[in-house]
Amino acid sequence: MPIWSGSPRARRRSWRDPVSDDLVSLHVWRIPRQAVGSALLRMAFARRRLAGARFGKFLGTGTGATFGPGDADLTRWAAITVSDRPVRLPVWDSIAESHVRLDLDPLVSRGSWSGVSPFAATGGKTDGMVLSLTRARLRPARALRFWRSIPPVAREVGAAPGLLARFGIGEAPIGWQGTVSVWRSTTDLTAFAYRQPEHRAVIARTPTDRWYAEELFARFAVREISGDRGVLGWTADEKERTER
Repeated sequence: MPIWSGSPRARRRSWRDPVSDDLVSLHVWRIPRQAVGSALLRMAFARRRLAGARFGKFLGTGTGATFGPGDADLTRWAAITVSDRPVRLPVWDSIAESHVRLDLDPLVSRGSWSGVSPFAATGGKTDGMVLSLTRARLRPARALRFWRSIPPVAREVGAAPGLLARFGIGEAPIGWQGTVSVWRSTTDLTAFAYRQPEHRAVIARTPTDRWYAEELFARFAVREISGDRGVLGWTADEKERTER
């Protein structure tokens, strides 16, 4: 779906507006292949494992190569949480080879997720890294047409200047689709969103094709990155550039 509608810390953290009181965190784990069964079992009981979060979702992930149902990466799992204090997830930590947590400040949020608007956006701006999150529940009758429209967009985003990492997310393998992408700056994100022809075409078709029964787009300032950024698919050259 469209992206728009050394130190483990993110060094450039400059806000020009108030910061949200909510602590929004994206947790991502890389697990060994022999632990995939354990991960699937944890997903089956996921709703019971989010004590302390006002909102939370456990998510499967995809490689980001196509953002389609055949893109699943069974060795990487994620969770998004909204809370007053840090949420710990030791049940997932215990089976992970590596883990990364991104603490986020919601700048813009439009739409809903499972009937609620989970992110209290500040409307602020940042001079540092940004994370874009999209999520949608597809209308079954329009899912095939939607999936056919995505590969050209996936190719464009993979080559976009300023892209640091990207992967697909979903609450289920089919029908609940989403994307996570991390960008060097808001300028890089907006340049991709509105200047790349395939992406612009998908955005333009969204109101008329009515692919989504529910959708959400959110943009966040990246406050801090803790752990192994390689779990996100961070590229080596961009890692060196952002650590200088």
